[in-house]
Amino acid sequence: VLGAICNAHFLNAASWQIVVAVFKNMYCFFLSEGSDCIKANAQSCGECIQVAEKCGWCTDIDFLKQGESKSARCDELQSLITKGCTKAKIENPRGSTSINKNKAVTNRKKDMAEKLKADQITQIQPQKLTLNLRSGEAQTFKLKFKRAEDYPIDLYYLMDLSFSMKDDLENVKNLGTDLMREMKEVTSDFKIGFGSFVEKTVMPYISTTPARLLNPCTSTNNDTCTSPFSYKNVLKLTENGKEFNSLVSKQQISGNLDSPEGGFDAIMQVAVCGDAIGWRNVTRLLVFSTDAGFHFAGDGKLGGIVLPNDGKCHLENNMYTMSHYYDYPSIAHLVQKLSDNNIQTIFAVTEEFQPVYKELKNLIPKSAVGTLSSNSSNVIKLIIDSYNSLSSEVILENGKLPEGVSITYKSICKNGWVGTGENGRKCSNISIGDEVSFEIAIKSEKCPPQGKSETITIKPLGFTENVEIVLNFICECECSKDGKPLSEMCHNGNGTFECGACRCNEGRIGRLCECSTDEVRTDDLDANCRKDNGTDICSNNGDCVCGTCECKKRENPEERYSGKFCECDNFNCDRSSNKLCGGHGRCECRVCICDANYTGSACDCSLDTSTCLAANKQICNGRGTCECGVCKCTNPKFQGPTCEICPTCSGVCAEHKDCVQCRAFDTGEKKDTCERDCSYFNLIRVKDRDKLPQPADQSYPLSHCKERDANDCWFYYTYAVRNHTEREVYVVDTLECPAGPDIIPIVAGVVAGIVLIGLALLLIWKLLMIIHDRREFAKFEKEKMNAKWDTGVNPIYKSAVTTVFNPKYEGK
Repeated sequence: VLGAICNAHFLNAASWQIVVAVFKNMYCFFLSEGSDCIKANAQSCGECIQVAEKCGWCTDIDFLKQGESKSARCDELQSLITKGCTKAKIENPRGSTSINKNKAVTNRKKDMAEKLKADQITQIQPQKLTLNLRSGEAQTFKLKFKRAEDYPIDLYYLMDLSFSMKDDLENVKNLGTDLMREMKEVTSDFKIGFGSFVEKTVMPYISTTPARLLNPCTSTNNDTCTSPFSYKNVLKLTENGKEFNSLVSKQQISGNLDSPEGGFDAIMQVAVCGDAIGWRNVTRLLVFSTDAGFHFAGDGKLGGIVLPNDGKCHLENNMYTMSHYYDYPSIAHLVQKLSDNNIQTIFAVTEEFQPVYKELKNLIPKSAVGTLSSNSSNVIKLIIDSYNSLSSEVILENGKLPEGVSITYKSICKNGWVGTGENGRKCSNISIGDEVSFEIAIKSEKCPPQGKSETITIKPLGFTENVEIVLNFICECECSKDGKPLSEMCHNGNGTFECGACRCNEGRIGRLCECSTDEVRTDDLDANCRKDNGTDICSNNGDCVCGTCECKKRENPEERYSGKFCECDNFNCDRSSNKLCGGHGRCECRVCICDANYTGSACDCSLDTSTCLAANKQICNGRGTCECGVCKCTNPKFQGPTCEICPTCSGVCAEHKDCVQCRAFDTGEKKDTCERDCSYFNLIRVKDRDKLPQPADQSYPLSHCKERDANDCWFYYTYAVRNHTEREVYVVDTLECPAGPDIIPIVAGVVAGIVLIGLALLLIWKLLMIIHDRREFAKFEKEKMNAKWDTGVNPIYKSAVTTVFNPKYEGK
């Protein structure tokens, strides 16, 4: 699109002139400058190949044309070939990857008679590579990881011996033999060790009164406790489970004042005191058992301790001696030391502190959290489950990368699952014997100082094996080794001639090092190459060589820059029909010089009027003017190349009715001669009248027509002449015919009306009857209330008692 803008004829339109000019100049500038390789202005082959992987350097001595600078030698490969540089003369070194150590992963079985040592087992392949990196070009290689069966394990049990862990200690006393028995199902080479911790031995963490220092539990049920301590290495890693039980059974509970414990001090010493603990180069597990929280960096200020933890071993007689001197380590410090020493941590904590240690787990890679019962009775199951969880996941970690070097990971895990980004570093749910792979890409964006080699490592977290990668940086071309210092080809020996060009000595400039910066300042040289004191040197079309503009050469030898400041050219004039100056003139300093009988900025306006003559020999039929060989009709009713066509004049609809009828509906008077007489227009069918073109939407005259056929049906169409010559008819493809009455709806309406009227009459009758009944009932109730009943003897009533009078009775 932008390329078309540079050449488009409509750029001269007044409404777009300013906007288009800006975009045109911007794009054409970048177009002339070439690729990023050229823009880098590389002055040597070494500088060129560091710009991007797509850049090459032409070593051909005769490659540069007049006015071109050394930087023109640096370009994309295809561009250099197009400019005439052969492939054999192009310096384009590529990066490479070589494997130096590639021992196959171990296929080991637990029941094999021959037991391999830990350093004889290989779980990651290859082990050492060398990468030759070119700037911008990534080198990709593949790592294979296979989880070995029967891999040796070291487990160190670090236990909180504050008073609240008293009942837990009883259950841990038999942990050695029981855990040995369970771990035999996992590995035949297992070692176990034991350590304990309480708290820093200063106030306010413990009571420093003499009696409490001897027995911090004197006020609690008369229990006897050992003196408080920070960390004690009770048992070095051993294969003897009974020894573990024996030493642990001799341990005593201690006590402290605050709830959080000094476990971080103990973890740090376990991580960095490898010789005292007895760590081997195998799987290292640290079980941290507690029922309380933890102190971390900064909490030491409560006891007046401000020195940061130094991360070094300070064990004397297996006791940490610097707890009163160094602060607690920070979480980040612990993460670093645990990672450096390939230790995987299992936090066995009570349910109350699960949320705290789960947050801690998220900060420590390759760690797990298990729920410890109130008396540690489930500790063995917790350790086995946590180990299986940790060992089923592999996470790759790389060492510190040199400046400008980046690394990306892609994982190919079980069942074909692919991970990218941060998920590309890990694979989960890996069983013993499973094999996964990682595709790793390393890219350098620049060369380090002096281009010296660097070494980085990649390792799976929690494992002692790693991959060593040596990075070599390609900072110079091979041809630079054959450079000739003080060459006569570089203006009396003022530079080194290498890779087909001069690399100037300090203080010299120019393509052939012909100028000295001491003789004349660079600013003065550039000032002579700026037109009207502007900012562009040689109008961005050339190079300022010792104060004189040398114009660039174009790939097309017919195209050239010219002028004192390379401000002119013969190829950036206006175009017409994609031809420079319309093919009717020549371009001089970006202005068209037109041939005879042509005018206009692009020489696209012909002065010949013969193309405007109508059939009556009048120019534009007397209804327009001839401009550039084309009629401009002054009467809007007329159109066509000579203003002879009038699509809206009276009689147009009747004139084309028969042809439209025969072509659209295959009827009418011209039905039999339709193909012969009616092929002079393009017929376009539409579904309804709304789809017909409207006069307001068209830039040419349009007639709307409505005609009737022999069956009294109406059809609608439009007639127009487009582009002065192309006749176009839009017709509605359905006829509009008068329709008879629809009997079914009428009958259905009458029936429905009768039914509805009947229902209405019934409802009215029912309503009247209800009203009548209610009135009669109300009248009855009223008469009942007004009735007066006789309260005497009921004449109908007959008593059950009969009275008989004795006639002889005289009342005496």
